[in-house]
Amino acid sequence: MHLAILMTNTDESTFAQARPKDGEKFTGLIQMARPDWRTSEFSVKDGAFPQDLFAFDGAMITGSPASVRSGAPWITQLLKLIRTAHCRRFPLFGACFGHQAIALALGGTLDHNPDGWVHGLTRNQLLNRPGWAGGLPDEVNLYGAHCECVATLPEGASPFSTSGGINSGFTLGRHIFTTQHHPEMSHDFITALTEELRETLGSNVYARALDSLAGRADQKIFAECLARFFEQARQS
Repeated sequence: MHLAILMTNTDESTFAQARPKDGEKFTGLIQMARPDWRTSEFSVKDGAFPQDLFAFDGAMITGSPASVRSGAPWITQLLKLIRTAHCRRFPLFGACFGHQAIALALGGTLDHNPDGWVHGLTRNQLLNRPGWAGGLPDEVNLYGAHCECVATLPEGASPFSTSGGINSGFTLGRHIFTTQHHPEMSHDFITALTEELRETLGSNVYARALDSLAGRADQKIFAECLARFFEQARQS
């Protein structure tokens, strides 16, 4: 398969420049499960959208420190593209910002996390298990970093997982799959990010994040399920 990666990460800090970009991280994620799959990267946050998204077999929308609710022109354009993709039943996966963008584009609502920042290793209880997710445990560990959440799901969406009382993923039809978290992040990256955001997170969240990072994300299992999601979506 050939997937488009729609990169939304607006972080241009020294920290970000010294580390792999999201295109590389999401490529690495899907190639954990399907080494022969190809990806093409599009910096949609800079207005660089695919000429024809639907020439690809599917797309992944990355995370970002930007707020989906900011009204930025590139976000407005992205939300319109998501609605078109949904109408065409085009396979879409969204992570963090991508999860929230898909929800908002299709009629869901967003809000601030009721307890503030979520950061570190998160524990997600599965609420539904499509056939392609059969390999996931009942509780899926993923790295997270967010201060906003999906408050209500789009009409017709099914909750996929929950974490700390927050929706942490949903599906819609056979062509949309999202997670609030960051399956593309490595343990080394989330550990470094935790240190980078220490002042932003505050002492309590920082301490909880460090404690949580004694565990590891279910990255390889998630990658296999993500590949199976795209495979079955293309067959539908």
